[in-house]
Amino acid sequence: MLERHSLYKLTLYIIGFLLFCEWLRPMDSISHTNDVKVFFVYATFCFFVSFLQIQWWLSIPLKGLGMAFIIDGLYIAERIFSRDWFSVIYEQIVFNIQMIQGQEWWQMTPMFRSLLFLILLWLMSYLLYYWFVVARRMFIFVLLTLVFVTVTDTFTVYDGKWAIVRTFVLGMIALGLSSFAKEMEKESISFRGLHKAQVWALPLLAIILFSSAAAYASPKLAPQWPDPVPYLESATGGSGPGGSGHTQKVGYGENDSRLGGSFVQDDTRVFRATADGDRYWRIESKDTYTGKGWEDTLEEPVASMDPDNITYETFTDEVEVEEQRAMIQMTNNASFRKLVYPYGLSSLLEYPANYELRVHENTGEMDTIKGDSPAKVNTYVLNYDFPSFEYDQLREADAEDPAEIREKYLQLPDDLPNRVRNLASQIVEEEDNRYDRAKAVESYFSSNGFEYSTTDVPVPEENEDYVDQFLFDSQIGYCDNFSTSMVVLLRSEGIPARWVKGFTSGERIDAQENPYSDEVQNVYEVTSGNAHSWVEVYFPEVGWVPFEPTKGFTNNADFYSDIDSEAGEDANATPEEENTPEDNLGNPQQQMEEEQESGDAGVGGSSDKSYTWLWITLTAILVTAVLLYITRFRWMSALLIRRYRKNKDEDTYEKAYQYLLKLLAHKGLKRKPEQTLRDYAGTVDRHFQTNEMRRLTNHYERLVYRNESQSSQWPKVTELWENLIKKALS
Repeated sequence: MLERHSLYKLTLYIIGFLLFCEWLRPMDSISHTNDVKVFFVYATFCFFVSFLQIQWWLSIPLKGLGMAFIIDGLYIAERIFSRDWFSVIYEQIVFNIQMIQGQEWWQMTPMFRSLLFLILLWLMSYLLYYWFVVARRMFIFVLLTLVFVTVTDTFTVYDGKWAIVRTFVLGMIALGLSSFAKEMEKESISFRGLHKAQVWALPLLAIILFSSAAAYASPKLAPQWPDPVPYLESATGGSGPGGSGHTQKVGYGENDSRLGGSFVQDDTRVFRATADGDRYWRIESKDTYTGKGWEDTLEEPVASMDPDNITYETFTDEVEVEEQRAMIQMTNNASFRKLVYPYGLSSLLEYPANYELRVHENTGEMDTIKGDSPAKVNTYVLNYDFPSFEYDQLREADAEDPAEIREKYLQLPDDLPNRVRNLASQIVEEEDNRYDRAKAVESYFSSNGFEYSTTDVPVPEENEDYVDQFLFDSQIGYCDNFSTSMVVLLRSEGIPARWVKGFTSGERIDAQENPYSDEVQNVYEVTSGNAHSWVEVYFPEVGWVPFEPTKGFTNNADFYSDIDSEAGEDANATPEEENTPEDNLGNPQQQMEEEQESGDAGVGGSSDKSYTWLWITLTAILVTAVLLYITRFRWMSALLIRRYRKNKDEDTYEKAYQYLLKLLAHKGLKRKPEQTLRDYAGTVDRHFQTNEMRRLTNHYERLVYRNESQSSQWPKVTELWENLIKKALS
């Protein structure tokens, strides 16, 4: 008997552990967690120790030792349990507690986060043993696991199809075993009689298999709305494009190895900029196009740079500039530890003395370092030389490109489809200089039926090229599609170009005096929705010049002509005329008003409509749920009155009486522990100035304690119960 009972407990506990594993499986798909297998191993160890029910004075050291070995293997180089080892642990704990107290959660170290997670696994091993084996209340955990898996499957790149099936099957087995054990206890059947377990096990197994097969084979309703919230934390990508999934988390991200998929609007504020006018806020460029996305093969060299004298330049001294100043104020929502800066950055004011600035000389990426770790600078002031490019100077820049530029910025994949190269030749065949060729490619998209959209954007298949798909098949996308395509088309024609990432100017919300320049400047709020990508084209003796191919956007760079002012007006608008990026979508973004004017209203309008109906529906569901909860005793009483009128048996009468006690307690007439039912009935009758509760209680006691049938008194009993229900609800 003992063996079978232990086997039953072990089976339930193993099911609980397997269900808990479904909470761990998505970690390597949706987070930056490495060595997930280590956490599985530790969880298995903790669950095993908990099942053995070892005394606490032995189980705590065992689990603690396991945790120490894992932390040591993952993060600490010193000899385990040495003085230096404990010193590292102490310093980590003190540092992270300070970060928590300062609410700088993003500064918590990986080791401390892993330590907290291991402690959580430790606690869950005990809790699941109690829920599954001791209390046998596994339904809530099964339900929560289903909710977790379905939500994770819906809002992240994790594919939870089989996880849902596994959770359903395991949950059915656990609930079936639990129900069977409760029936055995109720009927006082010992586990000794389980030699014919197949009598009940086979029907349970058959029901589970049939239910699972029917659910899997039944038709499924297709998604009715686009993804309702910004989401995506891919395995390696974090924010922005990248990773293995087909969707991207809106906003700036560092991994662009796999482009494509849809975005959803996100208005989370990232930083506030105080500047003279609309500016593109640059972060980095990338050089290598793989056919699926972008990779940075030019991370080196990285140089420590004096904030008072930043020597990174994108253009030469031949370009006319105007000295300006801007201020950047980061929010807690900014997850990157880099500078955002305008073209022509020359120096920084108010840069913290204990921070180091490291500049990637090829890409322009500027890391802000505190100690040896990336850290965010909350506020800094930029001095920059805002460039103005002269048209004739660009048109006459026909010198040979430096060998280094040709080597780095003419790269294309060997398997790039020939029709992409042929299209590039057709676009620029009538132009005789680099600037007009670049302008021809830039304007090609706006005059050939391409659509801007952040939804329903396809991801290329394994054998498809990202640019080829956009140019010839879908012709629908956002800034990544437009900018990448322009770079590839230019490179196909031997024109050096590179892909650039950052933010557009954002929405102008105010005008105020810059405390560092004593000038009244515009204040812009820049959100995740303003993350953007554009193109830089190389011109000999001029440098890198920004271009904006994305439909509906206007270049913030300043262009002018000394000879013909009209040429300047036709070629590009000045920054003051640009009004696009104020309410744009994630990475990329697009202002809804411009989307409607340029013919994209169908996509933007339908998306807005879908979200409106989504939130209306969710709000209605929430309000309905709240109202149902508030009025639960009224509608439950109405349902029970109808039910108890039909079922005239002792069991129904007993449940009705217990429900009445629950309702009275809810209304403030709770029975005290020392009160007998008769005393309590007297209290209730005095409150309602009646004797109905004592009469009803008398019938109840005769039923419970004397086993006297009350069927003949049923109409009278029902009337008394209904009257008391109505009095309590009035």
